[in-house]
Amino acid sequence: MSMLNVVARIDKDDNFSVDSQDMHYNLYDNNIFTYTFWNEDYCDFQRFFSKSGLDLFYISLIVYGLDRIIPRDKADDCWSRDIKVYLPVFNIKIWSENKNLLQELLNFLSGDTWEFEFRERNNFTESELKVKNKMESSKTKINDTSKICMFSGGLDSFIGAIDLIEQTGTSDIKFVSHYGGGKGVIEYQKALTTSIINEYNLSQDNFKSFYASAKNGVEDTTRTRSFMFFAHAIVLATTMNKKIKLIIPENGLISLNIPLTNSRLGSSSTRTTHPYYILLLERLIINLNIDIEIENPYQFKTKGEMILESRNIEFLKSNIGNTMSCSHPDQGRMSGDKVTSHCGYCLPCVIRRASILKAKITDTSRYRDIDFTSGPTAKTSLLSYKIGVQKFNEKLSFLKIQNSGPVTSNIEDFIGVYNRGMNELANLLGEYNESILS
Repeated sequence: MSMLNVVARIDKDDNFSVDSQDMHYNLYDNNIFTYTFWNEDYCDFQRFFSKSGLDLFYISLIVYGLDRIIPRDKADDCWSRDIKVYLPVFNIKIWSENKNLLQELLNFLSGDTWEFEFRERNNFTESELKVKNKMESSKTKINDTSKICMFSGGLDSFIGAIDLIEQTGTSDIKFVSHYGGGKGVIEYQKALTTSIINEYNLSQDNFKSFYASAKNGVEDTTRTRSFMFFAHAIVLATTMNKKIKLIIPENGLISLNIPLTNSRLGSSSTRTTHPYYILLLERLIINLNIDIEIENPYQFKTKGEMILESRNIEFLKSNIGNTMSCSHPDQGRMSGDKVTSHCGYCLPCVIRRASILKAKITDTSRYRDIDFTSGPTAKTSLLSYKIGVQKFNEKLSFLKIQNSGPVTSNIEDFIGVYNRGMNELANLLGEYNESILS
């Protein structure tokens, strides 16, 4: 597949086109992309979103939408796509200066080749103006948020929420969630939100949940989802008159995104918090003059250690079954299941199960397959994991941690969390003998 030229538009009055365009992508068309950001109430926020923040937000939606609708199997190598996007931005100078950085960030995150051509945008959209006018006329400016915590509904994010509240209190935190087309994630997010509100006397105002979904999305790898997810939080942060800490809770093993084998089994797993991706994102945010500090408090913790060190272990144990770690939580519904559950055999599920085993607590989660016996995919997954664990050698860990991208600082800490995480996996996988693979 040659370079795909895409003209992106965010406003129905935008008639821009190029002779070489292969397709257009109109964010304002609900038949193409649906999102709820402009349906929210922001009256308690201190000011309207910055133009650079809005630019980043729309770029993230466009990239995520294209990631979903352009199939990888049409690429020359059935994986890496070449995509050139023509899109409008307010600050064309600052984006032209940071074009290479943005492209490097997305190329690393998605495994594709991205190119951008920016054009100047002068006016707010109708939706933006409506919210802007409402915010500026509001007398309610009580928002004292200083921390935004990503809240996916997963086990790591739930532990992160608990620890953050226990450590700092509740008054200045916003939890930001995203959900897409399936019902699986939102069910878990709502259950955890209700539990946290009841446990810590929070209000719904502490939580912002955003829907964003590409229509007719055929590509399931969705590696750019984290960029879009984080952009929601980043644009929110631009409404504050102070530095905001953006907290992204994720265990160190999954953060490193190290493939267990040379196969492509784990290739769809994202580089959501890989140190190199976060480094590039921090550089971009600084260059956009957005005052945010990114922190992953669990960068050097395994998932099992996160559970064991939770600041409210009893609350965690009573809600662990309401957290969702699976890569494809809606897969069971497609097979006729009435309730959403973990598949049990994808890498995030296996790391989850290993961590709960490490913590020696009761696992009340629903799994469709904990024995790797549901079909060829489960069996192949187990084989891949077993090979990866068998080949694991602590003497080579300093090389292994570089497999998914450059790690240039805290080398010993990353080696340590990788080794301990692999040992957690080995303890779980040791329960499965070779008869399952035959």
